[in-house]
Amino acid sequence: MKTFTLFLPFLTAALSLVPSVHAHGFVSSFDIDGTGYKGNIPSGRSDPSPIRQVTQQDPIYGATNPTINCGTGAPNAALVVDAMPGSKLTWDWRTASLDHWPHNTGPIMTYLASCGSTTCDSFDSRTAKWFKIDQAGRDSSGNWVQQQIMNGNVYSANLPKNLAPGQYLVRHEIIALHLATQKGRAEFYPSCQQIKVGGNGTGGPTQDELLSFPGSYSDDDPGIYTPNIYDPNTEYVFPGGPIAKFVTSSDGGNNGGTSTSISSSSTRKPTSTTNVISPPVPTGTGNPVNGGSSTCSLKNKRGPLKRSNWMNRRSDNTHPHRVSRVMGKLFHGTTW
Repeated sequence: MKTFTLFLPFLTAALSLVPSVHAHGFVSSFDIDGTGYKGNIPSGRSDPSPIRQVTQQDPIYGATNPTINCGTGAPNAALVVDAMPGSKLTWDWRTASLDHWPHNTGPIMTYLASCGSTTCDSFDSRTAKWFKIDQAGRDSSGNWVQQQIMNGNVYSANLPKNLAPGQYLVRHEIIALHLATQKGRAEFYPSCQQIKVGGNGTGGPTQDELLSFPGSYSDDDPGIYTPNIYDPNTEYVFPGGPIAKFVTSSDGGNNGGTSTSISSSSTRKPTSTTNVISPPVPTGTGNPVNGGSSTCSLKNKRGPLKRSNWMNRRSDNTHPHRVSRVMGKLFHGTTW
């Protein structure tokens, strides 16, 4: 009993190292054809950026939540940046502390909405009519593409090759489904960027392909409420409908399919206060992913787990392995 009494304060100190708030994330940078733009840390400084700044890194719950269009508290951004039909867009997802994205289960989707006759820096996203241009789920080996974001990679997708010129709001979204075996527990992470597309394209969505957020997702959708999410044999159904037909057409779209890839992010840990950055240094390019069903060659750059990563890998706090790792660090000077 005396031994336990002496050990208890030490155990209490160890438990205090386990975080009570779990990291989530935001788009820390956005790249167009090699030119990068930094986002602002949630509720941090608001330097000029084309990325609409969210006020928190935490997820949005509920498919009808009014903030599901561009994220919690996301006002219009200061910049509208140039792009062309077919431009390669790249997103780097991070936690607010700029560590790796912490989740690995669920889809990644990208939408566009025309800003109409106004400029996107004054466009109200609540009135936006969106159309889907890209989606990725599992790769050919059955692993979620989101796992590669967790491993520290960036995600890329191309604008449609025949996209009509104009100003567009980009809605890039990760849905984390690790808790979505319960209805209403899907985690939505939308992020919006403001672009101006040049060229002389003529492509656009049909009226029946236009979507509203909120309004186009339901908590009952099979891709949002997912009781069998951990069964690799269960076919995943993307929410938000199909990719717009002009995107996948052979006469001006992305060669009959979406064009997405995963590549390694720069080993430099980004700050997020300057609006223009050097682009990530790619070490590998994936094959196209068409609705998560085509093959995708992925680069794994995870390496040894840092404590900040493994402590934030799960969104619940019921897993004793965290404590054992902390104890291992204290008593043996190692983590495992």
